[in-house]
Amino acid sequence: MRIVGRVAASALVAVATIAGGTAAAQQHVTARADVLLYGDNTEFRNPFREGETIFGASARAAIDVELNTRTTIALGVSGKQRFGGDRAFEQVRPVVALTITGARSSFVFGAFPAPQSTGPIGPDRMGPHGLLPPLQRETLTFERPYEPGLRWTFDGSVVKHEMWLEWQRLNTPAHRERFDAGLNAALRPHDTLSFPVQFHVVHEGGQLFASGPVADSVAGAAGAKFEHAVTAATRGALEGYGLLSRYVPDRARPELSRDGVAFFGRGVVEHGGWRVHLIVWRGRNFIKDEGDPNYLSVLRGGARYHGTRDYAEIGGARRFRIADTASLEVSARFHRIERYYEYSYRVTSTINVAGRIR
Repeated sequence: MRIVGRVAASALVAVATIAGGTAAAQQHVTARADVLLYGDNTEFRNPFREGETIFGASARAAIDVELNTRTTIALGVSGKQRFGGDRAFEQVRPVVALTITGARSSFVFGAFPAPQSTGPIGPDRMGPHGLLPPLQRETLTFERPYEPGLRWTFDGSVVKHEMWLEWQRLNTPAHRERFDAGLNAALRPHDTLSFPVQFHVVHEGGQLFASGPVADSVAGAAGAKFEHAVTAATRGALEGYGLLSRYVPDRARPELSRDGVAFFGRGVVEHGGWRVHLIVWRGRNFIKDEGDPNYLSVLRGGARYHGTRDYAEIGGARRFRIADTASLEVSARFHRIERYYEYSYRVTSTINVAGRIR
Protein backbone atom coordinates (compact mmCIF):
# COMPACT_ATOMS: atom_id res chain seq x y z
CA MET A 1 0.00 0.00 0.00
CA ARG A 2 2.76 2.45 0.97
CA ILE A 3 4.85 1.45 -2.04
CA VAL A 4 1.90 2.05 -4.39
CA GLY A 5 1.30 5.47 -2.87
CA ARG A 6 4.96 6.42 -3.19
CA VAL A 7 5.09 5.32 -6.83
CA ALA A 8 1.98 7.35 -7.67
CA ALA A 9 3.24 10.43 -5.81
CA SER A 10 6.68 10.22 -7.42
CA ALA A 11 5.18 9.88 -10.90
CA LEU A 12 2.94 12.91 -10.41
CA VAL A 13 5.82 15.01 -9.06
CA ALA A 14 7.95 14.00 -12.05
CA VAL A 15 5.18 14.89 -14.48
CA ALA A 16 4.64 18.30 -12.88
CA THR A 17 8.38 19.02 -12.85
CA ILE A 18 8.98 18.01 -16.45
CA ALA A 19 5.87 19.78 -17.75
CA GLY A 20 6.68 22.92 -15.79
CA GLY A 21 10.21 22.98 -17.13
CA THR A 22 9.11 22.56 -20.73
CA ALA A 23 6.04 24.80 -20.73
CA ALA A 24 8.06 27.91 -21.41
CA ALA A 25 9.60 26.35 -24.51
CA GLN A 26 6.50 24.69 -25.97
CA GLN A 27 3.38 26.12 -27.54
CA HIS A 28 0.69 23.89 -26.03
CA VAL A 29 0.48 21.92 -22.77
CA THR A 30 -2.74 20.03 -22.01
CA ALA A 31 -3.85 18.27 -18.82
CA ARG A 32 -5.85 15.13 -19.52
CA ALA A 33 -7.84 12.68 -17.38
CA ASP A 34 -9.43 9.44 -18.59
CA VAL A 35 -11.67 7.32 -16.35
CA LEU A 36 -13.41 4.00 -16.97
CA LEU A 37 -15.95 2.73 -14.43
CA TYR A 38 -17.29 -0.78 -14.91
CA GLY A 39 -19.61 -3.33 -13.38
CA ASP A 40 -19.81 -6.67 -15.20
CA ASN A 41 -21.87 -9.53 -13.82
CA THR A 42 -22.02 -12.96 -15.48
CA GLU A 43 -24.82 -14.96 -13.84
CA PHE A 44 -23.69 -18.34 -15.10
CA ARG A 45 -21.42 -21.26 -14.35
CA ASN A 46 -21.02 -23.83 -17.10
CA PRO A 47 -18.40 -26.44 -18.10
CA PHE A 48 -16.48 -23.80 -20.08
CA ARG A 49 -16.57 -20.57 -18.08
CA GLU A 50 -16.94 -19.56 -14.45
CA GLY A 51 -19.37 -16.83 -13.46
CA GLU A 52 -17.72 -13.70 -12.12
CA THR A 53 -18.48 -10.15 -11.04
CA ILE A 54 -15.92 -7.53 -12.11
CA PHE A 55 -16.57 -4.21 -10.39
CA GLY A 56 -14.07 -1.38 -10.35
CA ALA A 57 -12.40 1.51 -12.15
CA SER A 58 -9.30 2.47 -14.05
CA ALA A 59 -8.02 6.02 -14.25
CA ARG A 60 -5.26 7.86 -16.07
CA ALA A 61 -3.95 11.37 -15.47
CA ALA A 62 -1.38 12.82 -17.84
CA ILE A 63 0.05 16.02 -19.26
CA ASP A 64 0.37 16.21 -23.06
CA VAL A 65 3.17 18.42 -24.35
CA GLU A 66 2.97 19.26 -28.05
CA LEU A 67 6.45 19.30 -29.53
CA ASN A 68 4.94 20.46 -32.82
CA THR A 69 1.63 20.11 -34.68
CA ARG A 70 2.26 16.40 -35.32
CA THR A 71 4.19 15.19 -32.27
CA THR A 72 3.04 14.92 -28.65
CA ILE A 73 4.69 13.46 -25.56
CA ALA A 74 2.40 12.31 -22.74
CA LEU A 75 3.64 11.97 -19.16
CA GLY A 76 1.47 10.80 -16.30
CA VAL A 77 0.27 7.92 -14.16
CA SER A 78 -2.30 5.12 -14.60
CA GLY A 79 -4.06 3.13 -11.88
CA LYS A 80 -6.50 0.22 -11.60
CA GLN A 81 -8.85 -0.34 -8.69
CA ARG A 82 -11.22 -3.21 -7.84
CA PHE A 83 -14.09 -2.14 -5.62
CA GLY A 84 -14.04 -4.00 -2.32
CA GLY A 85 -10.34 -4.84 -2.60
CA ASP A 86 -7.87 -4.67 0.27
CA ARG A 87 -5.62 -2.23 -1.60
CA ALA A 88 -6.39 1.24 -2.86
CA PHE A 89 -4.92 0.28 -6.26
CA GLU A 90 -4.23 -3.15 -7.68
CA GLN A 91 -1.79 -1.68 -10.20
CA VAL A 92 -0.09 1.68 -10.69
CA ARG A 93 2.06 2.37 -13.75
CA PRO A 94 3.73 5.44 -15.26
CA VAL A 95 2.27 6.76 -18.49
CA VAL A 96 4.94 7.64 -21.05
CA ALA A 97 3.86 7.85 -24.68
CA LEU A 98 5.12 9.48 -27.86
CA THR A 99 2.37 10.08 -30.44
CA ILE A 100 3.01 11.09 -34.04
CA THR A 101 -0.03 11.92 -36.15
CA GLY A 102 -0.54 12.43 -39.86
CA ALA A 103 -3.47 13.26 -42.08
CA ARG A 104 -4.91 9.72 -41.81
CA SER A 105 -2.66 7.79 -39.44
CA SER A 106 -1.34 7.82 -35.90
CA PHE A 107 1.69 6.10 -34.35
CA VAL A 108 2.04 5.57 -30.59
CA PHE A 109 5.27 4.49 -28.88
CA GLY A 110 4.61 3.78 -25.20
CA ALA A 111 1.34 3.57 -23.27
CA PHE A 112 -1.66 3.06 -25.55
CA PRO A 113 -4.52 5.60 -25.37
CA ALA A 114 -7.33 5.06 -22.86
CA PRO A 115 -10.85 4.02 -24.00
CA GLN A 116 -12.92 6.86 -25.41
CA SER A 117 -16.56 7.71 -24.70
CA THR A 118 -17.19 7.79 -28.46
CA GLY A 119 -16.17 4.16 -28.99
CA PRO A 120 -18.48 1.53 -30.52
CA ILE A 121 -21.68 0.62 -28.68
CA GLY A 122 -22.20 -2.94 -27.47
CA PRO A 123 -20.62 -5.30 -24.91
CA ASP A 124 -19.43 -7.73 -27.59
CA ARG A 125 -17.24 -4.98 -29.13
CA MET A 126 -15.72 -3.73 -25.89
CA GLY A 127 -12.40 -5.59 -26.12
CA PRO A 128 -9.12 -3.63 -25.95
CA HIS A 129 -8.76 -3.56 -29.75
CA GLY A 130 -12.26 -4.40 -30.96
CA LEU A 131 -11.41 -7.98 -31.94
CA LEU A 132 -14.01 -10.74 -32.08
CA PRO A 133 -14.58 -12.17 -28.56
CA PRO A 134 -13.13 -15.63 -29.40
CA LEU A 135 -9.85 -13.92 -30.35
CA GLN A 136 -9.67 -11.57 -27.36
CA ARG A 137 -12.24 -11.44 -24.56
CA GLU A 138 -13.99 -8.15 -23.81
CA THR A 139 -13.20 -8.15 -20.06
CA LEU A 140 -9.49 -7.58 -20.77
CA THR A 141 -10.45 -3.90 -21.07
CA PHE A 142 -11.22 -4.02 -17.34
CA GLU A 143 -8.55 -6.50 -16.26
CA ARG A 144 -5.65 -5.00 -18.23
CA PRO A 145 -6.33 -1.30 -18.83
CA TYR A 146 -2.63 -0.42 -19.09
CA GLU A 147 -1.00 -1.58 -22.33
CA PRO A 148 2.48 -0.39 -23.38
CA GLY A 149 4.14 -1.03 -26.73
CA LEU A 150 3.82 0.08 -30.35
CA ARG A 151 0.54 0.96 -32.07
CA TRP A 152 -0.22 2.18 -35.60
CA THR A 153 -3.69 3.15 -36.80
CA PHE A 154 -4.71 4.19 -40.31
CA ASP A 155 -8.09 5.60 -41.30
CA GLY A 156 -8.36 5.87 -45.07
CA SER A 157 -11.38 6.04 -47.34
CA VAL A 158 -10.94 2.40 -48.46
CA VAL A 159 -8.56 0.81 -45.94
CA LYS A 160 -8.67 1.09 -42.16
CA HIS A 161 -6.51 -0.75 -39.67
CA GLU A 162 -5.02 -0.94 -36.21
CA MET A 163 -1.74 -2.81 -35.68
CA TRP A 164 -0.05 -3.23 -32.32
CA LEU A 165 2.64 -4.98 -30.30
CA GLU A 166 2.02 -4.95 -26.55
CA TRP A 167 4.56 -6.14 -24.01
CA GLN A 168 3.00 -7.80 -20.97
CA ARG A 169 5.85 -9.41 -19.05
CA LEU A 170 9.66 -9.65 -19.01
CA ASN A 171 11.72 -12.83 -19.13
CA THR A 172 13.01 -13.52 -15.59
CA PRO A 173 14.20 -16.59 -13.66
CA ALA A 174 10.59 -16.96 -12.45
CA HIS A 175 8.79 -16.91 -15.82
CA ARG A 176 9.01 -16.47 -19.59
CA GLU A 177 8.45 -13.14 -21.30
CA ARG A 178 4.97 -12.56 -22.71
CA PHE A 179 3.62 -10.27 -25.40
CA ASP A 180 0.72 -10.09 -27.81
CA ALA A 181 0.43 -8.57 -31.27
CA GLY A 182 -2.51 -8.10 -33.56
CA LEU A 183 -4.21 -6.61 -36.57
CA ASN A 184 -7.76 -5.32 -36.91
CA ALA A 185 -8.29 -4.16 -40.48
CA ALA A 186 -11.02 -3.70 -43.06
CA LEU A 187 -11.08 -3.15 -46.81
CA ARG A 188 -14.15 -1.07 -47.73
CA PRO A 189 -14.65 -0.85 -51.50
CA HIS A 190 -18.28 0.25 -51.12
CA ASP A 191 -20.40 2.09 -48.55
CA THR A 192 -22.41 -1.04 -47.79
CA LEU A 193 -19.74 -3.73 -48.17
CA SER A 194 -16.45 -4.30 -46.38
CA PHE A 195 -14.03 -7.18 -45.90
CA PRO A 196 -12.70 -7.32 -42.33
CA VAL A 197 -9.53 -9.17 -41.38
CA GLN A 198 -8.37 -9.85 -37.81
CA PHE A 199 -5.25 -11.52 -36.46
CA HIS A 200 -3.95 -12.02 -32.94
CA VAL A 201 -0.97 -13.85 -31.42
CA VAL A 202 0.10 -14.37 -27.82
CA HIS A 203 3.69 -15.55 -27.31
CA GLU A 204 5.62 -16.68 -24.25
CA GLY A 205 9.35 -17.19 -24.64
CA GLY A 206 12.62 -15.36 -24.20
CA GLN A 207 16.30 -16.37 -24.41
CA LEU A 208 17.70 -14.94 -21.17
CA PHE A 209 16.09 -17.52 -18.85
CA ALA A 210 14.58 -20.91 -19.75
CA SER A 211 11.90 -20.59 -17.06
CA GLY A 212 8.99 -22.56 -18.46
CA PRO A 213 7.86 -23.75 -21.89
CA VAL A 214 7.95 -21.64 -25.05
CA ALA A 215 4.31 -21.23 -26.09
CA ASP A 216 2.31 -19.68 -28.94
CA SER A 217 -1.37 -19.05 -29.50
CA VAL A 218 -2.31 -17.72 -32.94
CA ALA A 219 -5.69 -17.13 -34.55
CA GLY A 220 -7.07 -15.20 -37.48
CA ALA A 221 -10.46 -14.29 -38.89
CA ALA A 222 -11.56 -13.07 -42.32
CA GLY A 223 -15.01 -12.39 -43.68
CA ALA A 224 -17.50 -9.98 -45.16
CA LYS A 225 -19.74 -7.33 -43.61
CA PHE A 226 -22.86 -5.77 -45.12
CA GLU A 227 -24.19 -2.50 -43.68
CA HIS A 228 -27.29 -0.60 -44.70
CA ALA A 229 -28.95 2.58 -43.45
CA VAL A 230 -32.65 1.74 -43.14
CA THR A 231 -33.52 5.30 -42.14
CA ALA A 232 -31.54 8.37 -41.14
CA ALA A 233 -31.42 7.10 -37.53
CA THR A 234 -31.52 3.31 -38.04
CA ARG A 235 -28.73 1.15 -39.39
CA GLY A 236 -28.38 -2.62 -39.79
CA ALA A 237 -25.35 -4.85 -40.32
CA LEU A 238 -24.75 -8.52 -41.06
CA GLU A 239 -21.26 -10.06 -40.92
CA GLY A 240 -19.73 -13.51 -41.16
CA TYR A 241 -16.19 -14.77 -40.51
CA GLY A 242 -14.20 -17.92 -41.00
CA LEU A 243 -11.59 -18.48 -38.29
CA LEU A 244 -8.44 -20.58 -37.93
CA SER A 245 -6.40 -21.16 -34.78
CA ARG A 246 -3.07 -22.73 -33.86
CA TYR A 247 -2.47 -23.49 -30.18
CA VAL A 248 1.05 -24.54 -29.10
CA PRO A 249 1.30 -24.78 -25.28
CA ASP A 250 4.86 -26.16 -25.45
CA ARG A 251 7.09 -26.13 -28.54
CA ALA A 252 9.09 -29.02 -27.08
CA ARG A 253 5.94 -31.20 -27.03
CA PRO A 254 4.33 -30.96 -30.49
CA GLU A 255 1.79 -33.68 -29.61
CA LEU A 256 -0.01 -31.11 -27.41
CA SER A 257 -0.55 -28.64 -30.26
CA ARG A 258 -4.03 -28.18 -31.72
CA ASP A 259 -5.41 -26.66 -34.93
CA GLY A 260 -8.96 -25.32 -34.89
CA VAL A 261 -11.59 -23.98 -37.27
CA ALA A 262 -14.75 -21.99 -36.57
CA PHE A 263 -17.49 -19.76 -37.94
CA PHE A 264 -18.65 -16.50 -36.34
CA GLY A 265 -21.80 -14.70 -37.46
CA ARG A 266 -23.29 -11.48 -36.12
CA GLY A 267 -26.35 -9.39 -36.93
CA VAL A 268 -26.82 -5.87 -35.55
CA VAL A 269 -29.50 -3.19 -35.58
CA GLU A 270 -28.72 0.30 -34.21
CA HIS A 271 -31.14 3.15 -33.66
CA GLY A 272 -29.87 6.30 -31.98
CA GLY A 273 -28.20 5.18 -28.77
CA TRP A 274 -29.83 1.72 -28.90
CA ARG A 275 -28.22 -1.44 -30.23
CA VAL A 276 -29.47 -5.05 -30.53
CA HIS A 277 -27.22 -7.91 -31.65
CA LEU A 278 -27.33 -11.64 -32.29
CA ILE A 279 -24.19 -13.84 -32.41
CA VAL A 280 -23.92 -17.46 -33.58
CA TRP A 281 -20.75 -19.55 -33.29
CA ARG A 282 -19.71 -23.02 -34.32
CA GLY A 283 -16.16 -24.27 -33.83
CA ARG A 284 -14.05 -27.38 -33.52
CA ASN A 285 -10.73 -27.58 -31.61
CA PHE A 286 -10.65 -23.78 -31.49
CA ILE A 287 -8.35 -22.81 -28.61
CA LYS A 288 -7.08 -19.26 -28.17
CA ASP A 289 -5.15 -17.71 -25.31
CA GLU A 290 -7.00 -14.54 -24.20
CA GLY A 291 -10.16 -15.66 -26.02
CA ASP A 292 -13.58 -15.81 -24.34
CA PRO A 293 -13.97 -19.35 -22.88
CA ASN A 294 -17.64 -19.48 -23.94
CA TYR A 295 -16.40 -19.95 -27.51
CA LEU A 296 -13.42 -22.22 -26.95
CA SER A 297 -12.98 -26.00 -27.07
CA VAL A 298 -11.55 -26.13 -23.56
CA LEU A 299 -13.36 -27.24 -20.42
CA ARG A 300 -13.18 -25.13 -17.27
CA GLY A 301 -10.65 -27.51 -15.69
CA GLY A 302 -8.29 -27.23 -18.68
CA ALA A 303 -9.14 -30.45 -20.53
CA ARG A 304 -9.86 -30.31 -24.26
CA TYR A 305 -13.47 -30.58 -25.40
CA HIS A 306 -13.88 -33.34 -28.00
CA GLY A 307 -16.61 -32.35 -30.38
CA THR A 308 -18.12 -29.33 -32.11
CA ARG A 309 -18.75 -26.29 -29.94
CA ASP A 310 -21.99 -24.35 -30.33
CA TYR A 311 -22.60 -20.95 -28.80
CA ALA A 312 -25.10 -18.15 -29.33
CA GLU A 313 -26.06 -14.91 -27.62
CA ILE A 314 -28.59 -12.15 -28.05
CA GLY A 315 -28.25 -8.82 -26.34
CA GLY A 316 -29.24 -5.20 -26.17
CA ALA A 317 -27.37 -2.05 -25.18
CA ARG A 318 -28.26 1.57 -24.56
CA ARG A 319 -25.74 4.41 -24.47
CA PHE A 320 -26.50 7.70 -22.80
CA ARG A 321 -24.47 10.84 -23.53
CA ILE A 322 -24.36 12.27 -20.02
CA ALA A 323 -21.93 15.03 -21.03
CA ASP A 324 -19.96 16.15 -24.08
CA THR A 325 -17.00 13.99 -23.03
CA ALA A 326 -18.75 11.31 -20.95
CA SER A 327 -21.04 8.36 -21.66
CA LEU A 328 -22.95 5.74 -19.70
CA GLU A 329 -23.73 2.37 -21.29
CA VAL A 330 -26.08 -0.30 -19.97
CA SER A 331 -26.32 -3.74 -21.60
CA ALA A 332 -27.78 -7.19 -21.01
CA ARG A 333 -27.29 -10.51 -22.78
CA PHE A 334 -28.87 -13.94 -22.91
CA HIS A 335 -26.41 -16.78 -23.64
CA ARG A 336 -26.82 -20.30 -24.98
CA ILE A 337 -23.68 -22.30 -24.12
CA GLU A 338 -24.29 -25.80 -25.49
CA ARG A 339 -27.33 -26.93 -23.45
CA TYR A 340 -26.92 -24.22 -20.80
CA TYR A 341 -28.96 -21.02 -20.88
CA GLU A 342 -27.56 -18.10 -18.89
CA TYR A 343 -27.66 -14.31 -18.69
CA SER A 344 -25.31 -11.43 -17.92
CA TYR A 345 -25.44 -7.65 -17.64
CA ARG A 346 -22.96 -4.79 -17.65
CA VAL A 347 -22.78 -1.10 -16.80
CA THR A 348 -19.85 1.07 -17.91
CA SER A 349 -19.07 4.76 -17.90
CA THR A 350 -16.26 6.40 -19.85
CA ILE A 351 -15.09 9.95 -19.11
CA ASN A 352 -12.41 11.81 -21.08
CA VAL A 353 -11.54 15.31 -19.87
CA ALA A 354 -8.85 17.61 -21.26
CA GLY A 355 -7.99 21.23 -20.65
CA ARG A 356 -5.20 23.40 -22.01
CA ILE A 357 -2.99 24.88 -19.30
CA ARG A 358 -0.69 26.73 -21.70
